[in-house]
Amino acid sequence: MDIKDQIIQILKQEVKPALGCTEPASIALACSVASENLEEELCSLELFVSGNIMKNAIAVSVPNTGMKGIKIAAAMGYVCQNSALGLEVLKNATKEQLEEAKKLLGIIKISIEKNVPTVYIKAIATSKNHQVCVLITQSHCHVSLVQKDGKTLVENPHTEDCTSASLEIFSSLSLRDIYDLACMIEEEKIAFLGECAEMNQALSLEGLRKDYGLKIGRTFQKYSKDLPKDLGSQILIFTTAASDARMGGAPLPAMTNSGSGNQGITATMPVVIAAKHLGKEKDLNRALFLSHLTAIYIHSKLPKLSALCAVTTAGIGSYAGIAWLFTQNFDVVSRGICNMIGDISGILCDGASNGCSMKVSTTVQSVFKSLLIALEQSSLNAQDGIVSDDADKSIKNLCAIASNSMLDVDQQILEIMLAKNP
Repeated sequence: MDIKDQIIQILKQEVKPALGCTEPASIALACSVASENLEEELCSLELFVSGNIMKNAIAVSVPNTGMKGIKIAAAMGYVCQNSALGLEVLKNATKEQLEEAKKLLGIIKISIEKNVPTVYIKAIATSKNHQVCVLITQSHCHVSLVQKDGKTLVENPHTEDCTSASLEIFSSLSLRDIYDLACMIEEEKIAFLGECAEMNQALSLEGLRKDYGLKIGRTFQKYSKDLPKDLGSQILIFTTAASDARMGGAPLPAMTNSGSGNQGITATMPVVIAAKHLGKEKDLNRALFLSHLTAIYIHSKLPKLSALCAVTTAGIGSYAGIAWLFTQNFDVVSRGICNMIGDISGILCDGASNGCSMKVSTTVQSVFKSLLIALEQSSLNAQDGIVSDDADKSIKNLCAIASNSMLDVDQQILEIMLAKNP
């Protein structure tokens, strides 16, 4: 397999649909698998999750429920029995199933498992005569183990075909390599990214149609008559509207990036709006390819989940896609990435919640600001903070901080959140 085919395979693995925030969706998936194998009335459901899964699922809305948190995600997954849908496991949930799920909330227990991968969910479903254990590890949709009464039904260790092991290819590539690949890859190989634009645009329109979450996009649209209708404001409105809908429990899927709907939205919507603004819709798939691949390239150097808000790295991806649409000049891409790292590198991930759309809004504003500055051939340089003299070195510095120094920060954030949600 040549490098282009490997990259396309990775892109299809990392850019996929999910309904609702991916952490509760993953919990629902684990419980759905458990339910499908227990085949008796449930007596108890125990969940053991990593601190990062806890952080990103404890306070987020669950689609088709009007409720928040891990217990309702687990209960709905158990009742729906739809594991074949993967991270869209709650896609066809009904009101009747919601009422059934509510009856299970009292028998669900949640614990944090220490010294495990950042993506780790163990669901143990117990009936009068049987017990089923389901384990999801490393990737939100990777069911690595299913056991019933101690007998192994499924054993599927974490492998290269679905998770970060395949991302090792990026260790031998540079940002310039990513850029050059985006410029030369055949259009037919990236046509599937059109679905990405369609799916996240539908979510954006839903966020503008109804009040979801903090309704940031809808609020900016409401007051847009008093604001300039420039590209920056349109990017802000349509991107945050999709995030509002996503985090507010809208019954529509998002096309994700690196396991996150907000990252997928942030890597997609600014590029879609810019292509329309410039009249370059024919170049949209190529710009989306550069955007999503840049985001994956950066995320490959990070833990799967961390204290760094990865919407910022997805925003760097969308910046690359937009800068290509404007100039097809690698120097402009590189300069703007350095500007963004100098601007928003300190944004923390304090768990999935309605507040994610605030971080999305900050990030996309930085995208537009960094673009204008880079177009004037101006950028931060090696004299400025963690920014270095080129984009790759700046990315390396950012990822080193997130992978090392921010580990204690992550733990502190979790402790604060648990104190508020005992």
